[in-house]
Amino acid sequence: MAEVKKKLPLECPGCERPLKVGRLFCGVCETEVCGSFELPLLARLTEKEQAFVLEFVKSSGSLKDMAKTMGVSYPTVRNVLDDLIGKLKNMEGVKYE
Repeated sequence: MAEVKKKLPLECPGCERPLKVGRLFCGVCETEVCGSFELPLLARLTEKEQAFVLEFVKSSGSLKDMAKTMGVSYPTVRNVLDDLIGKLKNMEGVKYE
């Protein structure tokens, strides 16, 4: 049976606000750190958006290469990138409460 990969929740299921990290631990020595930590900006992207960013970096930022790899048109890749840029700018302006 294949192991199910758990996905990191990014939003509160009750109010849909961004979640914070409250506990980190070492799986080897069991050291634990508790507090209130913000997720890094890129970690707050969806899995699909993170995959796009990784492909963008691996293609050295070539949208032409990405379009070929993804099997879509250059304008489609450009639109996805523009949407992602807008989302990142918006997320930078939003502070956790």
